[in-house]
Amino acid sequence: MSFFEQVRWGQLEASLIRVLVVDDYEPFRRIVCSTLGQMQDLQVIGEASDGLEAVRKAEELAPDLIVLDIGLPTLSGIEVARRIRKLCPECKILFMSQGSSADVAQAAFDLGAMGYLVKAHAGSELKAAVEAVCQGEHFVSKGLSRHSWTSHTGAQALAPLFHQEVRPSLRPDQAKITHSHELQFYSDDAAFLLGLACFIEAALNAGNPVLVVATESHREGLLQALLARGVDSGAAMEQGLYLSLDVHHALSTFMVNDLPDSVRFLKIFGDLLYSTAKAAKTKQARVAACGEFAPTLWGQGKTEAAIQVEHLTEEVARTCNVDILCGYVLTDLQREQQRPILERLCAEHTAVCVR
Repeated sequence: MSFFEQVRWGQLEASLIRVLVVDDYEPFRRIVCSTLGQMQDLQVIGEASDGLEAVRKAEELAPDLIVLDIGLPTLSGIEVARRIRKLCPECKILFMSQGSSADVAQAAFDLGAMGYLVKAHAGSELKAAVEAVCQGEHFVSKGLSRHSWTSHTGAQALAPLFHQEVRPSLRPDQAKITHSHELQFYSDDAAFLLGLACFIEAALNAGNPVLVVATESHREGLLQALLARGVDSGAAMEQGLYLSLDVHHALSTFMVNDLPDSVRFLKIFGDLLYSTAKAAKTKQARVAACGEFAPTLWGQGKTEAAIQVEHLTEEVARTCNVDILCGYVLTDLQREQQRPILERLCAEHTAVCVR
């Protein structure tokens, strides 16, 4: 007897299973809602079309199940799941994805998801997937079931966040590519936040999308600094023009034995820039990227890794229209004591400035 038959026969508590459906493609979202609506013991209590909205509605509605797309604007499904696990730990998650990568599916399970459904099979598998997840069982789409799955948490869980689909049409004519990769030294955190806030404000005012990769405290500080300057960062997030990621999570996706894996980094950072560019309102818009990949490694005493990351960043920057700002908080004494290494660092940038 199926789970839902047991509910109907009173063998389980006869209460509706409350479902939140999250997908940015409205026609597909309607299909999912319609299919779930045919299941007698389910109730679709809400829909969301982007990551931030999904987190907000999950917190407000406390659903029993979230059917969650991985490829979302504003926040990826992976980041949404990470936040929801903290806000609603009892909520079950069934991921949906266009891709059928075993690595992506494993990442979903690493985050605590109960199921992974390939969208191409949704017509035949959605009901079975939902029933399995509601029973506390794992579900994997056909074609992936031959793999063995674990449910541990690890660095790989965040990898799909940095492997968004890349559309070649976003890559400009090589002859027209211009980029800047600026290094700025700041005396303290206040100067650092002001410098990055000014950089972000200028980009958003020009209609350009912004990518921020920083520590949690700096990400929060930037939002406060932007608010103080009258910048509506919330609206920018909702429009997909402001993407903010945690630097430690990002580093875990490409660092191997305390050094960056060049293949992983080039893929990850390149995909990040191109996925950010999708939010641009005009074809000629530039991506503005700022953050602390290398500065975080530098602060951990991994100077060689920091220099390698800056070199790889420059390699990626040369392939697209982008403005990159790398901010380091160093005192005058630190800059003097580490001058030989800093000269190598400066050589990887198109401009250097002291604030």
